[in-house]
Amino acid sequence: MNPVLKIVKIGGNVIDNEVTLTAFLEDFAALSSPKILVHGGGKIATQLATKLGVETKMVNGRRVTDQASLDVVVMTYAGLLNKKVVALLQKNNCSAIGLSGADAGSILSRKRTHQEIDFGFVGDVDFVHSENIHKLIQAGFTPVFCAITHDAEGHLLNTNADTIASEVAIGMSEIYQTELLYCFEKKGVLTDINDENSVIEHIDSQKYEALKDNKIIADGMLPKLENCFHALQNKVSKVIIGNPSVIGGKETLFTTLTI
Repeated sequence: MNPVLKIVKIGGNVIDNEVTLTAFLEDFAALSSPKILVHGGGKIATQLATKLGVETKMVNGRRVTDQASLDVVVMTYAGLLNKKVVALLQKNNCSAIGLSGADAGSILSRKRTHQEIDFGFVGDVDFVHSENIHKLIQAGFTPVFCAITHDAEGHLLNTNADTIASEVAIGMSEIYQTELLYCFEKKGVLTDINDENSVIEHIDSQKYEALKDNKIIADGMLPKLENCFHALQNKVSKVIIGNPSVIGGKETLFTTLTI
């Protein structure tokens, strides 16, 4: 039987902070179990777009990706950030390999369609080629995925990194027992956004619905938790949300999600 596989998604606010990123990657590299890292980097993509004179368009918090914006996010996610992360992992004796969803046909997506909004080159995941990713892990590599996928028609697509992490965890559950960890700047899901210690330590499906109804969970946390419960409903064994220190076992306060 294959060991537990940890799929770790790192948030943009962690990537933006050099000190936090360096400490996180040291802890991630030290994990003894097989592992996969997923990252985005929207803020840095926006900064680069501004420098290049490319307008950033957002609708309901989601990036509209025209051709110029796609070029920027591919350069940022698959190039600058992905290789920076891989290089830091190599420094920590982790044999990382940087990937987009197009590499080895790992993550296949379809271009998003919407009745009212044209999101452009934004992809929704259709298929994770778990066997190809498994071959990389078997060969001793740690896959590091950026938030770029492909449609098998020669097109790259900008894809939400939280969703990629969830879908990769689901896909790899065909081969491994999978655990999904979302690492961002907070200690977990909070009852009060202004109180770092107001962590909800355990959320199940029933409690999640109550928290939504009471508007305690809202805005950007909603799609993140939707991805979490989608993973749990599709054979992922455990989901944890917390700040990067949960990777190194230094922090006891975080949120665990169950069905």
